[in-house]
Amino acid sequence: MARTHGTRARSRGDAALYAANLWEQLVEGIEDARALDPLSSTVHAGVARLLPNGPVKDALSGTWLGHPAHPMFTDLPIGFWTSAFVLDLVGGRRARPVAELFVGLGVVSALPTAATGAADWSDTDGSDRRVGLVHALTNGSAIALYAGSWRARRQGRYWRGVTLGMLGATAATAGAYLGGHLFARRGVGVDHTAFDDGPIDWSPTVAEAVLSGTPTRVELDGTPVMLLRHGTEVLALAATCPHRGAPLDRGTVGPDTVTCPWHGSCFVLETGELVRGPAASPLPRYETRVRVGIVELRSVRG
Repeated sequence: MARTHGTRARSRGDAALYAANLWEQLVEGIEDARALDPLSSTVHAGVARLLPNGPVKDALSGTWLGHPAHPMFTDLPIGFWTSAFVLDLVGGRRARPVAELFVGLGVVSALPTAATGAADWSDTDGSDRRVGLVHALTNGSAIALYAGSWRARRQGRYWRGVTLGMLGATAATAGAYLGGHLFARRGVGVDHTAFDDGPIDWSPTVAEAVLSGTPTRVELDGTPVMLLRHGTEVLALAATCPHRGAPLDRGTVGPDTVTCPWHGSCFVLETGELVRGPAASPLPRYETRVRVGIVELRSVRG
C-alpha cells in the first residue's frame, strides 16, 4: 500500500513538473520571438507618445503609492470576472443579473488596469517587452470577450454571454500567467535595490582625495554604491536605480539631485528621497565617515 501511494505521489509530481516545464518552454519561446519586435516597437512608440515622462505616467506607474500600481489594479477585473464565473456555474437564474453586473464592472475596471500596465511596459525592452506585448494582447482579448459577453447578456442572449465569458476567463488566465512571469521571474516592477543592504559595519572604500561631484562607483558585499562630494559632505547612495536597475552613477548629477540615465527618475542626493518617477521607491543611502583619509560607509537600514 505504501508503495502504491508513493507511486501516485511521484506521478502527480511528474505531472506538475511536466506542466511547469511546458509553460517555461512556451514563455521562453515568446522571449526569443524576435518576429514580435516590429509590432512591439511600433506599439511602444505609440505608448511613449501617449505617456511621456511626467505626472500622468508617474501616477500610472505608482510613484504616489510607493510601489507599482498595476499589480494592485489587476485585483479589480480579476475579482469581478471570477465572481461572474462562479455565479454562471452555480448561481442559477436568479444570479444572472448580478453576474451581468460583475462582467460589466470587470470591463470598466480593466481599462485603468491596462493603462497602468502600459506605463510599466513602456520602460521595458528586449525579451521583457516581447512577453509584455503578448501579455497585453492576451488581456486585450479578454476585455473584448467580456465586453461581448456583457452585450450578449444585455440583449437576452444569456448562453452566448456565458460562452464568451468562459473564453474571456481563459484569455485572462493566460494573461495573468504571463504577468506573473514578468513580475516574479523577470523582476519587472520589483525594487532593484530591495536586497542590496550593504555592509552593516563600517567598511573602507576609497581615498577621500579622489572624490568629486562626479559619482565614483564602488562595490561592497556585492552591493554597488556611488560616492560623491556634495559641498563639505561625502555622500553614499545606491548606484542602482530601484525602477529598472539602471546605473545611477552614470546619471545626471544636479545641485541637489541625481537623475536616472534610462527613464528619468530623480532622487535627492542627501536623503535618497524620490522627486520624480517613474520609480516608486526611494534610493537607499549609506552613512559615511572619513578615517585616515579613507572613506568608510555602512548601511542605515539596520
